Amino acid sequence: MRKLILIFALFLLPLSMIAQEQKEDGATSTESRKTTKIYTGFSGGMLLHGGYMFSDSPDKLFSNTGLGNGEYRKNLPRDGFAVGLGGLLRVHFINHIHLGAEGHVSTMPLMRTGSNVRTGWGGAFADFYANWGKTRPLIGLSVGGGTMKRLYVPEQKPVETPGATPEENTTYNSSYVKTPFFYMDPYVGLEISLTNHIALMIRIDYMLPFGRTSSGLTNLGNDVKWSNFMTPSGPRLYVGVMFGQLNR
Repeated sequence: MRKLILIFALFLLPLSMIAQEQKEDGATSTESRKTTKIYTGFSGGMLLHGGYMFSDSPDKLFSNTGLGNGEYRKNLPRDGFAVGLGGLLRVHFINHIHLGAEGHVSTMPLMRTGSNVRTGWGGAFADFYANWGKTRPLIGLSVGGGTMKRLYVPEQKPVETPGATPEENTTYNSSYVKTPFFYMDPYVGLEISLTNHIALMIRIDYMLPFGRTSSGLTNLGNDVKWSNFMTPSGPRLYVGVMFGQLNR
């Protein structure tokens, strides 16, 4: 419910942004409205990102309930920082709307054993933006699909069970789970023009992936549906450079 309220609130911002811009620019005459251009440019660029990803438990993070006994599992990670790279292309309309496509790859290293969660995704997006001098605040939504790859590499030493003999202690195997997903990704951002054709982009998002949370390595849910919310998830900060027709 909190995520739905957040998304609803984010989509109210474009109205206030455009209203503020119109207030600053003053009333537009009927003649100027008739000459408003529909297509106003295009742009693209590369973005670096970093973010904090988290899950309810190590079982859900690795999509594997065979990680060891309770004493061992409680020391396994269920959150961490992810970094990655991506790019986007977009077309501008009426100086207030971007339509485009994007793709990104993000890696979350874990445990110092080679374990990691790697996520690749891409899709289409639309956002609203306002022109405040050389600054353009924007808000939008991206939708598409991707794949989450979860690699679990345990420590080399056996997991010791109290009272067990050395032969009875268990050494757990590695696991690899690959899960496709659908996502919705609300975001807010800010562009700062450096020249007429180069701008600095700063963006924050919170991707909401939906897919199969269970696998052959887990019994996390008896009723497996594609509408399940997947983890790890969390906010990401993007910083990059945009090139193209960025002047008004």
